[in-house]
Amino acid sequence: MKKILPLLVFLVVGVFLFLSLNSDPNKLPSPLVGKKFPIIEGTDFYSNETVKLNDLMDNNLALVNVWASWCVTCRKEHQVIMNVAKNTNLKLIGINYKDTKSDGMEYLKVMGNPFDEIVFDPNGEIGMELGVYATPETFLISGEGLIIHKHIGEITKEIWNENFLPLINVSES
Repeated sequence: MKKILPLLVFLVVGVFLFLSLNSDPNKLPSPLVGKKFPIIEGTDFYSNETVKLNDLMDNNLALVNVWASWCVTCRKEHQVIMNVAKNTNLKLIGINYKDTKSDGMEYLKVMGNPFDEIVFDPNGEIGMELGVYATPETFLISGEGLIIHKHIGEITKEIWNENFLPLINVSES
């Protein structure tokens, strides 16, 4: 029994490690989905005035994208976000996360600015309230202020078409 017990423990630990390697962090459930977007105050990126994110949505279907200039994946998804801005009536709100204002401005100057509003979150406090642990993260918010979808990681054209568009079409009808 003394020789079998360590083997069993090793096998159990091995199975858990193997299963965790095959897990997809993009499919982690968010406790915020289906709930009201939290009432969060932040600083407007350009004017430095205090704003409430909820007020920025204006009771419209909105996309809240958490991004940073230092985020390689944000750069990869940026063209998709630009296309969303061009081709939808969504209110696009950006949260510039754990960044410097000068780096964020340079990023937008080079990459283009798809956002209707941007909130500056240099210390990650807003991100913490939203449960953000990696950039980019994107929230789809209904006109009633409910979080109807959260996506962790890059939004590709395929992800947009498969995960976001059906929810937008249902919400708009």
